[in-house]
Amino acid sequence: MVQERPVRVERRLSAILAADVAGYSRLMHNDEEATHAKLTALLTDAVAPAIAEHGGRIVKNTGDGFLAEFPSAVQAVRAAAQFQSRIKELTISEVEDRRIAFRVGVNIGDVIVEPHDIFGDGVNIAARLEGIAKPGAIYLSEDAYRQVKSRLDLVVSDLGVTQLKNIAEPVRVYSLEVGKATPAKPTKSAAVKQRSIIALLGGGIVALIVIVGGSWYFLGANQSAPARPEAAHQSVVVLPFTNLSGDPSQDYFADGITENVTSELSRIRNTFVIARNTAFTFKGKSIDAKEIGKQLAVRYVLEGSVQRYQDRVRVNVQLIDADSGAHLWADQFEAARADLLQMQDDIVVRLAYTLGLELIKADAQKSARSINPDAEDLALRCSAAVNKVGFLGEEADAGYRLCQQALDIDPNNIDALTMLPIKFYLPVMLNSSADPQADLKRADELASRALAVDPNYWSAHSVKGQVLKAEGRSNDAIVEFERAIALDPNSVDAVANLGFAYVDLGQYKKAIEFFDKAIRLSPYDPALFFWYWSKSFAHLRLQQNDQAIEWARRAIAINPNFLPGPGHTPPQGILAAALALTGHEAEARDELRRYFALRKFKSIAVVMAALAPAAAGDLRVRAFFDRLIEELRTAGMPGE
Repeated sequence: MVQERPVRVERRLSAILAADVAGYSRLMHNDEEATHAKLTALLTDAVAPAIAEHGGRIVKNTGDGFLAEFPSAVQAVRAAAQFQSRIKELTISEVEDRRIAFRVGVNIGDVIVEPHDIFGDGVNIAARLEGIAKPGAIYLSEDAYRQVKSRLDLVVSDLGVTQLKNIAEPVRVYSLEVGKATPAKPTKSAAVKQRSIIALLGGGIVALIVIVGGSWYFLGANQSAPARPEAAHQSVVVLPFTNLSGDPSQDYFADGITENVTSELSRIRNTFVIARNTAFTFKGKSIDAKEIGKQLAVRYVLEGSVQRYQDRVRVNVQLIDADSGAHLWADQFEAARADLLQMQDDIVVRLAYTLGLELIKADAQKSARSINPDAEDLALRCSAAVNKVGFLGEEADAGYRLCQQALDIDPNNIDALTMLPIKFYLPVMLNSSADPQADLKRADELASRALAVDPNYWSAHSVKGQVLKAEGRSNDAIVEFERAIALDPNSVDAVANLGFAYVDLGQYKKAIEFFDKAIRLSPYDPALFFWYWSKSFAHLRLQQNDQAIEWARRAIAINPNFLPGPGHTPPQGILAAALALTGHEAEARDELRRYFALRKFKSIAVVMAALAPAAAGDLRVRAFFDRLIEELRTAGMPGE
C-alpha cells in the first residue's frame, strides 16, 4: 500500500505590515456613510499605490484595516511611510475627531502562506504592534528595525521592551512618526556653534533601588521609554574611561574620573547629559560611536582612558562626532595624583573651548573644595563598592566603612559626605531601621555637612531631599530636589526623586512629567523599572487606564519577579486594577493569579496588603479585589 505524502506547508520569511483605523468604531458611530466613503478613497488613493510601488501585496482586508506582505522590511517601512504621509496630506483640513488616521505595525517573521492569508507568530506580533501604535505612527519590532536602521533616513524613537498581549516573550518596540524629518547636519563652520554637550550624573547614586538577598526593593511611597526624541544639536554622552593599568582592581579609579569629568561637563551652558547609569551600561563593550549616538540620540561621544602609575595619572580623551564617526578633538593630560581635580578641570575647559561654549561660572572648578588624595581615593572606592552590590547588606556596609575612613582623613570630602547618608536614611524608608530617629539624625548631619562644604553641589541638595522625604516632609524635599536640578539640570536621580515626591503628594501629572524627563536623561538606567512602575501608578490615579496598562506591562517586562516593600502595590496589582476598570476582568484575574503563584502568598492578609494601595479611592477596583479575595478564601487560603 502506497503511503500518501504529507501535504507540504509553504513557509517563507516575510515582512508583515498590519494596519487599522484608530477610533474606527467612534468614527462609524458619528457618520457611517461618510466614514466608509473616506476610508475607501484613502485605501484607493494612498494605501494601495504605496504598497504596489514597493513590491508588497495586500493579503486580506479586515474591515477597518488590512494585512500586507513584503519581501523586505525596508520596502514595508517605505510603503507605510509613503501612505501615512499621503493620508496626512489628504485629511489635514478635516476636524480632528472626524479625521481618519491609520496605526501600523511592522515585523519580520517566518510565516505559513496560503492563497488568501498568512499565519504565524510573525503575523501576530505585527498585529499587536499595530494595536498599541499611536494614530499616524508606524511601530517596528526590533527584528524589523535592525533591518532598516542603516538603510533608511528615519527619526525613530525607542519605546523600550514591551510585553505585547498574548505574545510570550517581550518585544523591543520602535516608533516612527511620519512627518518628523531627520535634522539636517550643520555645516562644518556652524557645527561648533550649534552643538552642545550632555552632562552626566555626578555621583551616580540611585537611592531608589535596593537589592537585598537577591530581591529588589523600592524606597519611595506608593507607586512606577517614552519615545526617544531626536538628538539635540548640542548633546554628548561620556563613556566609561578605560582602565589601562592592567589591574582590574583599579577600575574604580577610572570610573571615578569618568563621573567627575561628566559632572563638570554638565555645568557648561545649554547642555544636555545622558546620566551616568545609562552611560555605564556600555562599559567594556565594543560599540561603534555612530551606533551609540543613534541609540542614545546624542551628537557627541566622549571617551578616554586612564593609566595610573605610582603617584601620577595619565588621561587620554577624545571627542567623536556621533553622526560621522569622525574624531573632532583629542588630548592627553598628565598630573600628580594630588592635582587630579585640576587636570579634570583642564579637560573640561579645553573641551568647552573646542565646542565654542562658555562655562556657566568661573567657580565650576572643584579646587575651592578641600581635597586630600588619600581621602578622595577612599571615597571613590566607597562609591564603587556600594553601587556594585546595592545599598544595604554586609557588602554595602564594607563599602560605607571606606567612606567613613575618607571622612576620618578629610572631614570635608564631599563625595563621602553625600554617599554615607544612604546607609542611614534608606533603612528608615524601608521600615527596617532599629532606631529611625537616630538614623535620620545621622543622615541629616552628614547631608548638612555636605551643604556646608559646597552649598552649590547638586548631589548634596539631592541627598538632603532624600533625608527630608524619609522624614515624611515631601514638600520640603521638593525644594531640595528642585535646587539640585537648578544646579545641574541633568542630575537624573534628583529628577526621578522629584517625581516620587510628587507621587507622595498626589500630584500625579507633575510626577509623570519628571519620570518622563528621567527616562530621557537615562534611557537604559538600572532604575528604569521603578520609573515605569511609578508612571503606571500615577496614570491609574489619574484614571488614565490605558496608559496605566502600558507602563505596568513595561515594568513587568523588565522585572517580572519584583517583590515590593511594605505598603507598595506591585505592577501586577496596578495592571490588574487598570484591566478591571477597562472591562478586562478575566485578564486581570489571570494576571494576579500568576503573580500570587510567583510570590507564593500564604495568607489573605498578605494579599490584601499588596493590593490595598491600588484599590484606594476607587470602589470598582476595591469590589473587584474583594471578589478575588473571597475566591482565595473559599479555596482555603488562611486569613493570617
